[in-house]
Amino acid sequence: MTSEAYSPSLDSLQADIAELIDRLPTLKHRQFIQQSLSTILRLADSEIERLDWKILSAALADMERGFQLFYDYRHVRKITIFGSARLAPDTPAYQMAVEFSRAVSELGFMIMTGGGGGIMQAGQEGAGRENSFGLNIQLPFEQQANPIIEGDSKLINFKYFFTRKLFLLKESDAVALFPGGFGTQDEAFECMTLSQTGKFGPVPLVLIDHPGGDYWRSWSKYIDEQLVKTGLVSPDDPSLYTITDNLQVACNAITGFYQVYHSSRYVGDRLVIRLREDLSDAQVEELNHNFSDILVTGKITKSQVLPEEGQGETSDLPRLVLYFNQRDLGRLYQMIGIINQVGIPTPEEAAHPERK
Repeated sequence: MTSEAYSPSLDSLQADIAELIDRLPTLKHRQFIQQSLSTILRLADSEIERLDWKILSAALADMERGFQLFYDYRHVRKITIFGSARLAPDTPAYQMAVEFSRAVSELGFMIMTGGGGGIMQAGQEGAGRENSFGLNIQLPFEQQANPIIEGDSKLINFKYFFTRKLFLLKESDAVALFPGGFGTQDEAFECMTLSQTGKFGPVPLVLIDHPGGDYWRSWSKYIDEQLVKTGLVSPDDPSLYTITDNLQVACNAITGFYQVYHSSRYVGDRLVIRLREDLSDAQVEELNHNFSDILVTGKITKSQVLPEEGQGETSDLPRLVLYFNQRDLGRLYQMIGIINQVGIPTPEEAAHPERK
């Protein structure tokens, strides 16, 4: 049932809640279901306005649609494309977006865009409808779904920008940014901010110009002159992203990121980096030598799955465990780059960087 089409009667709702409570002890994620229900109960007894309830219910409906759609595609890596809705098909940036999305979809990645025109349409034109997700939002102008994704089951119409952006980032394993206006600049800086603070990623961020274009090169000069040189960001923060006007470099920045590195998560105070292939003791010792500055204590160590992680789809992957200072994210990205250079994936792994 969908949230838009289903509004239960009070009797039906009472029966559904009672049935859920009965089943709760057997549900896999009962802790979080219970926390969510408790939050709703506390809000129901608090003095908040009607508009607050409308925002909450609509945001939950947005998230319901997103969670249900993406669950079936959780094992395929996806690339979010941001860029101007105003660029026409005959512009160099549009054509570069088409070529890029075609190239990465041929490598096995899927493409996500905001579902509108311009660069969003270019991304889905290159990837094709079958390899595309459209995360649309209703605006007074500029944001009708493009004809490539219109009517597809992988098109979601979001009410709110914040829920839409949540899924554009949560579900992405890479972000490709093409030239654009205020919206694209907002998306670029938000990606940098979330990466810099460890709230997003690590994932590759690629800022792509058409051949000979200088949109992102000019942007980079501003970053260097006004942010790096004045100490407003770390000198290592530009390591969070790649700027290029070369299609192959753009593709390699993404596939290379997942050559050996698989994913990471925190277990308590420890950062656990999952690898597609194990590193040698000598290679780990070299990492300790070069990146001791990002450790709060101890050393980078090899490990198998930690007991606290439980058993899951990544349980068989080798790991590196470290007490990361959670501050020097640019340096962490540099370390991931070294891991991908020194590790040797199997031919099967190297051929399929898109697999989670």
